[in-house]
Amino acid sequence: MPTIYAASESTVLVDGEPIEGVQGIDYRTRHERTNIYALGSTERVGVVSGAYEVQGRIRVTSASAKLDALGGEQMFQIIANLRHGDTEATVTFDDCCLTEKTFDLSVNGQGAAVYAFSAARMR
Repeated sequence: MPTIYAASESTVLVDGEPIEGVQGIDYRTRHERTNIYALGSTERVGVVSGAYEVQGRIRVTSASAKLDALGGEQMFQIIANLRHGDTEATVTFDDCCLTEKTFDLSVNGQGAAVYAFSAARMR
């Protein structure tokens, strides 16, 4: 059975400060990999690892004053405390910087800001 976390029970902190109105957080990690082949063979015999990349996005109702105040090369930390009942997990993103901010306001809807970030590591 899968582990399910509830957005309504979870929290997101930026530099230890809770972010209000978080609708979601998503992230991905990517490892650069190069295959190694034996001479005269098409079969892979090994893998060399290279660059490691972490990218994510935080979706917030309307906007976040804390995230809006971050700019330029300013580094920060994001901690996502994921919960559902007694089930709990913490995901930490270190040495983050904002890479993009977008805002959407639709007819009969409410505004939503998306803050994209990159991180040096995720743990």
